[in-house]
Amino acid sequence: MKEMTATEVARNFSAVLDSVEAGETVVITRGGERVATVAPAPRANGGALIEVLREIQDRDDVFDDTFAANVAAIREATRPELDTDPWRG
Repeated sequence: MKEMTATEVARNFSAVLDSVEAGETVVITRGGERVATVAPAPRANGGALIEVLREIQDRDDVFDDTFAANVAAIREATRPELDTDPWRG
């Protein structure tokens, strides 16, 4: 984990993002106090979750009826269009 001041982050923002993209977590300090953490974003998304649930839903050899009903309810409640990045237009 890397620790940087807010000024350092501001001056090197692109490099900070490169480090985070590579898997590093950066702690940002101001006045000697920790104020924020920048960490890699999760790679999975709603679409990936739906795909996993579809793959396991019909496995009656592993899961009971309650689990299958729960998976079906999750599939009905999730929509891929809800899983969007608000920072991308």
